[in-house]
Amino acid sequence: MSVVETERRDGIFVVRMNRPERLNALGSELRAALTEAWCEFRDSRDLEVAIYTGTGRAFCVGEDMKESVARGTVGGGRGPMPENPYMTDGIQKPVIAAINGFAMGGGFMLAERADLRVAVHGAVFEMSEAKRWLLGGFNHGHIGGLSHTVATEMAFAFRFDADRLYQLGFLNRVVDDEQLLPVSFEMAEHLMTLPPASRVNTLVMMRAMRPRVPHELQELADRLRQHGAQSDLMESRRAFAEKRRPNFIGWDDPDDRYRTPTLEP
Repeated sequence: MSVVETERRDGIFVVRMNRPERLNALGSELRAALTEAWCEFRDSRDLEVAIYTGTGRAFCVGEDMKESVARGTVGGGRGPMPENPYMTDGIQKPVIAAINGFAMGGGFMLAERADLRVAVHGAVFEMSEAKRWLLGGFNHGHIGGLSHTVATEMAFAFRFDADRLYQLGFLNRVVDDEQLLPVSFEMAEHLMTLPPASRVNTLVMMRAMRPRVPHELQELADRLRQHGAQSDLMESRRAFAEKRRPNFIGWDDPDDRYRTPTLEP
């Protein structure tokens, strides 16, 4: 059984994460298979619109933390991997996220990068960085065009249901389970009716208009990611894998609590 299934239909490409027993967690094998699928979509002269979805109860729950614990390092896969064009805006073709369930952490990011988003009513969203790293997901609400208070709630890893995110404008459609793919295909088929140049040019323009975090704030974020005990990164993953409360240190030097980086020099 392939961890990524693909389907082609009249110029539309379906990418389906297929690791339901692990809620489509992003292990090394799945990451590599997704890179291959998205490279195929990017390079194809016949495929113009993609639908990105998952099998089972989850769209994707993000990093495979059991694999991270077994490997002894946090984050991605084993060693250097080819660049996934979906994660680098390397595909000038529209992508529709068909979110069939949980979209957590890195799975939220996969949904966020799509140009259009359809979700089932039961889908649950969480930007989990505050739980797993030393800085919460500060940029996601910002680039999603959400209010500062909602972006703050998102950064602190509170969960959102699909109906609320639809009301906030983060989702284009919320549908019953059986309508997820039919509605996603309807949207894809509409895009296929547009003049090809219009579809490409409009996509480039809309992506260019997405909000971006200013450079000086990105620099602050880079410093904040180093502020705290790095051992807490792996401890959060061990605790998750062992189904227990984490024992965080916070800071290697307790006085670092009062040396938090700021925008001021």
